Amino acid sequence: MTKNLGIGTGRRKTSVARVFVREGSGKVTVNGKELTRYFQQEEHVLIVRQPLMVTACENKFDVLINVYGGGSNGQASACRHGLARALCQLDQENYTSLRSNGYLTRDSRMVERKKYGQAGARRRFQFSKR
Repeated sequence: MTKNLGIGTGRRKTSVARVFVREGSGKVTVNGKELTRYFQQEEHVLIVRQPLMVTACENKFDVLINVYGGGSNGQASACRHGLARALCQLDQENYTSLRSNGYLTRDSRMVERKKYGQAGARRRFQFSKR
């Protein structure tokens, strides 16, 4: 069994990603699948790889990600957040480059909940005076 060098938890919308960084050759696995097979869109693959590119660690480590909840865009952003945290835990010199690119900041925008007596979160039922 290989030892985890860095562990990070990333969140975005309703998605949560647990990221484990290990010694290796740059293979990224998401929920038991290869990164390009799990995320069909190239944009999402690039989002997940961004922290590795910034810190020049693309071929140094293997990354194992468990992600659940939300849609593909939220999951990709959660993976990026968790990977950035794990790389920061691995080496403190990565902190400044990851922070300046905004990968360590949790994007807290979420869908507002629906309130009772209303049609939606903000939308009201039609007002009738008579």
